[in-house]
Amino acid sequence: MKSYIDLIQQTFEFPTMEFHVDESNELLFNNVPLMDIIKEHGTPLKLNYLPKIGEHIENARMFFRNSFKRFNYKGSYTYCYCTKSSHFSFILEEALKHNIHIETSSSFDVPIIRELYRRGKISKSTYILANGFKRPLYTQYLSELINEGFNAIPILDNLKEIETYEQSVTADSVNFGIRIATDEEPNFAFYTSRLGIRYNDVNQLYKEKIEPNPRFKLKMLHFFINTGIKDSAYYWSELTRFMFKYCEMQKMCPDLDSIDIGGGLPIQTSLQSNYDYQQMIDEIVENIQWICNKNNVPVPHIFTEFGSYTVGESGAVVYKVIDKKLQNDKELWYMIDGSFITQLPDSWGMNQKYIMLPINNWDNPYQKVNLGGLTCDSQDFYNTEMHSADLYMPIFSEEETQYIGFFHTGAYQESLGGYGGIQHCLIPAPKHVLVDRDANGRITTRVFANEQDSESMLRILGFRDESYVRSDTAKASEVAKEEETVELAESKN
Repeated sequence: MKSYIDLIQQTFEFPTMEFHVDESNELLFNNVPLMDIIKEHGTPLKLNYLPKIGEHIENARMFFRNSFKRFNYKGSYTYCYCTKSSHFSFILEEALKHNIHIETSSSFDVPIIRELYRRGKISKSTYILANGFKRPLYTQYLSELINEGFNAIPILDNLKEIETYEQSVTADSVNFGIRIATDEEPNFAFYTSRLGIRYNDVNQLYKEKIEPNPRFKLKMLHFFINTGIKDSAYYWSELTRFMFKYCEMQKMCPDLDSIDIGGGLPIQTSLQSNYDYQQMIDEIVENIQWICNKNNVPVPHIFTEFGSYTVGESGAVVYKVIDKKLQNDKELWYMIDGSFITQLPDSWGMNQKYIMLPINNWDNPYQKVNLGGLTCDSQDFYNTEMHSADLYMPIFSEEETQYIGFFHTGAYQESLGGYGGIQHCLIPAPKHVLVDRDANGRITTRVFANEQDSESMLRILGFRDESYVRSDTAKASEVAKEEETVELAESKN
């Protein structure tokens, strides 16, 4: 009978740059031996391979640099990170090592901006593209940043937003962007995005609110597609419509010189990937330049706000199969020691598929299975792959242990799952480990967070108040955990 590795090798071009199997028939992720990390930290386990973040940032810059050279494009390119994809400090600080800029979507982003500035991770010249529908606290925070000399650009999302800045901004000059409401794909439940300003209202907003004010400048138009950058008639139609609007606006507003192409590059969700990033960027740059030349308008500076593309492929979640259940003649369930609903909510909420691979037993025969999570919800399962209607896993004996990994899970899952809060059936947030490489290329790991404990849940649920004092045993256990974490970090360093 064929082994699992035979199945993968006949289905995909395997091994890949990211995944290969060693002589022990165990999976390596970016040359990181996952079984070693499992033996050290257990499961369920979330991990982030931090070098992947910088790799993607530099790749995107290379794609645009190549395109600019090919088409003799005269504008510049600026890489922004979309913070809502992951707000964790280790993500932002890793990305900022590569001289990127920031796109925000909430008032709660601004205290993070200030903390990054305090730590010396950003400067006042760092672009802060402030997107989203803005409530009063958000516009207040942005006004304060602008007044203090930060390079914050509010992207206007509705017609009344600018009135707040008229009253609260005291700086001599304020740069604005306008988000234009794009039409959605035909299969969406609505026709036009709820976010942004209608095409028909853009000229009026500029003429009545921006042009008459000597302190205000319209510098940027923002274009966002929910489904991301992909080679479809819908995408090209919306980009073309947007660029003709840019040309129209630029002729009446000489200060306008930049566009923000929102909606990011896709990440790989299957070993069978055929997305040509360079070709897609080439076509975007060529289209922008062609439309500008046709309208006798200088080409704009291009900003992107890649979120999932920046962090998605750095993430992985590892589980142990804790039981096998044959529920009828042919439906075999592998039960995992975690939950898809709470720990990979996109797999449940929008049927998102990830790269799913066993960590060990690649030389074992395989069989069709369903993967089941720990919650009592009937939807807590995973049973297909992006490339197949079936899911296959190695057959393993009672004497063996099977581990599985979900890869490219680094974007959105923690925030959508309510990291550190209360989740379905009180399933705890798993242990979270960061994987990096030192100056000599050696693998290093450190614990970002231990598995969520019952005490944190009891406090959130109101069963503990500030006067509650835990038992000496509980306190001693926590101290031991902290000491173990410190010793582990020191040993790795």
